[in-house]
Amino acid sequence: MNCTKRRFAIGLFAILSTCVAIAGDRACAETGQPTSSASVPVRSVTLFSSGVGYFEHTGTVKGDSQTELDFNKEQINDILKSLTLEDLDGGTIGTVVYPSQDPLEKILRGFQVDISNNPPLGDLLSQLRGARVKVQTHGEEFQGTILGLEKKKKYAGEKGQVVEHWALTLLSGPALRSVLLDELQRLDLEDKQVQEELQKALAAVADSRDQARKVVTIRFQGNGERRVRLGYVLETPVWKTSYRLILSDRVKPRIHGWAIVENQTDNDWSDVRLSLVSGRPISFIQPLYHPLYVPRPVVEPELYGSLQPQTYEAGTAAEATGPAQDKGRALNSKETQAFARRKSAAPLEAQPAAGAPPAPVSSSGLASAAVETVPVGDLFQYQIEHVSLPQDRSAMIPIVVAQLDAERVSIYNAAVLAKHPLTAARITNTTGLHLLQGPVTVFDEHSYVGDARIDTIPPGQERWISYGIDQQVSVRLPSSKASTAVQTGKIVKGILHLSRRQQAVQEYVVDSKADHDKALVIEHPIRAGWKLVDSPPPIETTGQHYRFKQTVRAGQSVRFVVKEEVVESETLMLLPADMGQVELYSRTGEIPREVREVLTKAAIMKGAIIDQQRNIQEKQRELGEIRQEQERIRANLGATTKGTAYHDRLLKKLNEQETRIEQVQNDAEQFRQALLQQQRELEKFLANTSVGDR
Repeated sequence: MNCTKRRFAIGLFAILSTCVAIAGDRACAETGQPTSSASVPVRSVTLFSSGVGYFEHTGTVKGDSQTELDFNKEQINDILKSLTLEDLDGGTIGTVVYPSQDPLEKILRGFQVDISNNPPLGDLLSQLRGARVKVQTHGEEFQGTILGLEKKKKYAGEKGQVVEHWALTLLSGPALRSVLLDELQRLDLEDKQVQEELQKALAAVADSRDQARKVVTIRFQGNGERRVRLGYVLETPVWKTSYRLILSDRVKPRIHGWAIVENQTDNDWSDVRLSLVSGRPISFIQPLYHPLYVPRPVVEPELYGSLQPQTYEAGTAAEATGPAQDKGRALNSKETQAFARRKSAAPLEAQPAAGAPPAPVSSSGLASAAVETVPVGDLFQYQIEHVSLPQDRSAMIPIVVAQLDAERVSIYNAAVLAKHPLTAARITNTTGLHLLQGPVTVFDEHSYVGDARIDTIPPGQERWISYGIDQQVSVRLPSSKASTAVQTGKIVKGILHLSRRQQAVQEYVVDSKADHDKALVIEHPIRAGWKLVDSPPPIETTGQHYRFKQTVRAGQSVRFVVKEEVVESETLMLLPADMGQVELYSRTGEIPREVREVLTKAAIMKGAIIDQQRNIQEKQRELGEIRQEQERIRANLGATTKGTAYHDRLLKKLNEQETRIEQVQNDAEQFRQALLQQQRELEKFLANTSVGDR
């Protein structure tokens, strides 16, 4: 841009900037906002483990007042969905005002002068046709009305290159004047309506530069001084817990619990009541902030005046029903009702915790966590008074400092580690508090021994944690045996029902090199349908494992055996069954005697049937041989002369074979009839026979 054009642009920008300021003052005057402003600070914060938080502000207002809250653009949907307002002393809630979310391009297209596409100077002036302007060029100043713009060609340079320049055409009095934009030094808009349009458009552009921040203005209407309360739900970081478990032989084990919270809001938390809730309420985002426009059809003018666009009666939507109220349930265990309500008189400033291992605490120090634990329906919360935390800061807040029951053990699971058990502890929650899931750093006599994780432990319940490898104890699995055997059997209408027992034996050999006795817990996998037999009872059972507890003496070995069995059913239809199967089960001693006798008789009858089938097959074989011989004889007859001795001999032999065929066919038919009779007898015998336990 040359110097002349730059000076022109600066002059135009100065005019429009001044207009923006004027427009801003006018907009404020038009809103009619109350002049009284009130501060309603945040006093209560409730954070849920599902990633949302409820924020409550309380304060006082006087007369018609307003308060302003800052939010991110992404938070406005939550505000529109959850904002709750109360004027507690007779006042009323006024209008809640917030910036529009219409896209900037849509807003700008609504003005007479469209600057949505950042138009160059020529395009901008083209939109101002008919506007009165004052133009200043080199040594000359005049007024006129914009008629339009055109491109003019000029020769430039030694080679006569053609360059296009924009020229502004003005009606100045009775004359038309053309001014190159490059020669303009200043251009003033004299049309106030055009100025106002540009002012509003530029104001919209200025507002759009800070789209990330949205100011929500809340108005209260009434007389005198009144208490007000407002609350809303926002997306927040999930609050977390971490613990330090201190094991000791000298004093009772202790647990220190910390809540890790983050203030990612736009407000400092100053002396607020912080509630940390362990539940997961259903929460969602609905795009209420974005303006919705219903597309409408474009109807072209009809050629016939009598033809009009059709209208249709609106349908009736299905009746909407709201979600059922969840009344929750009270936790009624004695331990839950006995939650300690420990409050500190001094404010609790949330500060980052030191990273050094915790020092031993006295019994008086166990009450240092200023926490109130309260059941809330199906949820559970910690309440902490007097918390101060600046915005964009995080903190560790002590929520549990208490004694509990913990037993040192080693726990072995072959699927986790084949050779060694893990060092572990069995924790019983005797704190009277809910211990939420989280990491646990374990110290033994103030020495770090490992990290673990716990699930949520309600008061009075037990959990296991493991935090290291016990290299003083090794475990071997020398053998795994499996066997199967028939247990019993019965026959019901020709079907043999067998009960088959399968057994599995797993041996564990534990070797200890420790100088003291150890408690070892073995986790043995549970197989569906199997049950323990001839094994020590487990101390507990999970959905996946049995847990057996053994004491391993110092420097000794222990052999531990787990035996399991399952009884499965098997059926065999005796009529089509293989003869060998029937004979095998007839000699199986575990099957009752009367069942074996039936099987023996069935095997004899099946043997007779097999003999008849063999006889029939033999006759069929014989018939095949005779017919093959007849074919040979007939072939020879065709090659001999009738009346000769050899020809007569062949005829005689052929006649004898025909007689034999008739005899064999008669014998085969008798065998078939006998076979059918034997099969009917076997079917009748099996169908009418039921023996054994039924």
